[in-house]
Amino acid sequence: MSNSQQFHSLNINLLQEAILHKVSEILDQASDRGWRKLAGVIANDRRYRLSSLEIHQCSLKALDSEGSPTRSLLRLIGDRGCTTSELSSFLQNIGQSEAMTFLKPPGIKVAVQPESMAVLSGQMVKLSCVAHGHPVVNYQWFKMNKEVPYGNSSELVFNPIQVQDSGHYICRVNNEFSFDFSDWVQLDVYESNLTCHGLPENKLHIHIQPQDQRLLIGDRLGLECIAIGKPLPCYQWYRNGMALKDETNRVFMVSSVSVDHQGVYHCKVTNGKETEDSVKAEVLVVEELLSDLTITEQSTDELFATDKVALLIGNMSYKYHTQLKAPMVDVYELTNLLRQLDFKVVSLLDLTELEMRNAVDEFLLLLDKGVYGLLYYAGHGYENYGNSFMVPIDAPKPYRSSNCLCVQSILKLMQEKETGLNVFLLDMCRKRNQYDDTILIPESLKVTANIVFGYATCQGAEAFEIQHCNLANGIFMKFLKKRLLENKKITVLLDQVAEDMGRCQLTKGMQALEIRSSLSAKRALTDPVQHSACSPESLARNLQWAKAHELPGSMCIEFDCGVKITLGFAAEFSNVMIIYTRITEKPSEIINCKASITDLPLALYVDPKETNKCTPEETGSFLVSKDLPKHCLYTRLSSLQTLKENLTFTVCLTYMYQGIEDLLDECKAIDVGKPLISKLDIHSGIRNFCAQTCPIPHSPCHSPEYAVAGSHQVFTDSRYSSPSMHLNIYHPQRRHVTQHDMYQQSRYSSISPDIKIGYLSESMKTQNVPEESTDEYIDFGAVLQEKL
Repeated sequence: MSNSQQFHSLNINLLQEAILHKVSEILDQASDRGWRKLAGVIANDRRYRLSSLEIHQCSLKALDSEGSPTRSLLRLIGDRGCTTSELSSFLQNIGQSEAMTFLKPPGIKVAVQPESMAVLSGQMVKLSCVAHGHPVVNYQWFKMNKEVPYGNSSELVFNPIQVQDSGHYICRVNNEFSFDFSDWVQLDVYESNLTCHGLPENKLHIHIQPQDQRLLIGDRLGLECIAIGKPLPCYQWYRNGMALKDETNRVFMVSSVSVDHQGVYHCKVTNGKETEDSVKAEVLVVEELLSDLTITEQSTDELFATDKVALLIGNMSYKYHTQLKAPMVDVYELTNLLRQLDFKVVSLLDLTELEMRNAVDEFLLLLDKGVYGLLYYAGHGYENYGNSFMVPIDAPKPYRSSNCLCVQSILKLMQEKETGLNVFLLDMCRKRNQYDDTILIPESLKVTANIVFGYATCQGAEAFEIQHCNLANGIFMKFLKKRLLENKKITVLLDQVAEDMGRCQLTKGMQALEIRSSLSAKRALTDPVQHSACSPESLARNLQWAKAHELPGSMCIEFDCGVKITLGFAAEFSNVMIIYTRITEKPSEIINCKASITDLPLALYVDPKETNKCTPEETGSFLVSKDLPKHCLYTRLSSLQTLKENLTFTVCLTYMYQGIEDLLDECKAIDVGKPLISKLDIHSGIRNFCAQTCPIPHSPCHSPEYAVAGSHQVFTDSRYSSPSMHLNIYHPQRRHVTQHDMYQQSRYSSISPDIKIGYLSESMKTQNVPEESTDEYIDFGAVLQEKL
């Protein structure tokens, strides 16, 4: 017997209660084609012998609060053997087509099929299957031939997804009478060293690129290309630009190579919507007879780091100097890129002098033998006599070396850690500071042949930022971020960034990348990490880094009125955190319900008007909004490094009951401990006086009689000792200038369609004073739109 025949012959008392309830509801409410007309038709049928008294008893059910005359009638005729087919015939006789729709044979069909995809571990991933059926549809997900626990809804959610969740999935949809299956889908999950949150973007992206290889004849060749995206990516390998037949897997393997396998390989990845080419990998196959020399060269090319650590500082909110915008975006984007290269990254915004010194001390603790160390700084700065100085946000006006951090002194301390690579990326002005008459001569650096400086601009020049809407990029970062992931020697990579910048017409003649390097080995930021066998130093380094990146766990808070809210946390930087609140459950009688955060620590200087916003952008967070859950209230906490105690605040719930105009409230005190960088207490005093990053006021280095004993030698140049003295500097085809003419802009000059920019006359550019000038303005809005 078919499903349809089985359904039609079914006694109506065996139908699902949901069907009977819906039919009863329709007939109870209908006047001309309601239950009384149905009862009249049934009474004329000899099979059911329906009396007037029984019809009257059914009508009395209308007096009960939850009674139904129709339901009583259906139960009565069901007891006398009425089938679904017979009831449908009665309904057709009275013209009740609406009720008949619920008595159709059950059918089921998958309307929305799940899609195959490739994702990174740590994200939240959903497989969706939607089926239409009558009367109700049940779901059950399977991984191969095993049921997925709790996989009994239309969406199968992994949060967070793990590598072991990879596999083939199918969804069975069924009801009491029928069933169907969705299409099989493949879910590929790849390990990620990044901290991934939220739903994947689903855009096609190559996660792991093929690498250059040098092999001996007979060696095994293995090239790997891993892409993520939705739908599932497909692969096609090429050699020397020609497609390789049947090579459509993510791994290209040759068990025993010959000279014929030499060439340049790449992989084309597509998912039907997008296409992306991998980087090109050169495969070199040499004869075994080249013996020792070749093998030695090969082994020396296999460079690696014992770990990778980066400190990123972006100073914007200066107390006494021009405010900047680009450092926030630059630090955020560089953080994401470096994490893809397996760097442990500490990213900090707006640090005082004390906080910068202590942050550098913590950075030095993470360094060890063979570790790649990278320091990036974006903010105000200057350069005197070859020494570069980073300016804290609390630097006075004017500032001197005693108020700033000397980069070369930090390099000296990094060398003492026997690091494998020291990279400095300085996105700051390199004008001379007239107000600083101190000549610092640090101790001689060791010849380590592993130092790389990437300056955003040339000596004596400024660096610029580009503003677009609420976001801004420094010129340097605009071009650096496009190449940073390339598998090239770091100096080669920076050379190509310099070439890219040189083609930018907007800054031609004003800003050019400068590279200084002693790097001899072919070291790249993409070099693999080979950890030592759990050395105490490595364990301590990992623990220290982990401490600076611990977020409070999300929590569910239940109030006495029955409302439940979720409190979540997200890191924008190592010292900037987003708190979001969302009401997850509330009784039906409660209306106008809102949960907000109050009583934040005074040390964070949080404006109450800027808290509990409907969008992250309203709090000033433009960078992580796409990764945060929607329909929440958001509060952004910056300068977490200033916390001296645990982060405490109050969650205040305001609500009303239906029919009552009074506004009620409940409050709960929350203590989440010390989040992120606040655990390291970098707000406290200098903790390692003997390892200072540069001299501080009143130290032996700044007292002439003790200068010899300090870690730096300090000389005062009498040419600059008198602030009233005129400097006569000759420039070809320029007039001589005096100190009266010598004011200029500080490190960044904003180039934006929305604002005007101050530039100095040619004569005024000859003096280097890190103070802002507003003598002349040129509108570069139209230029920006044309050139960038």
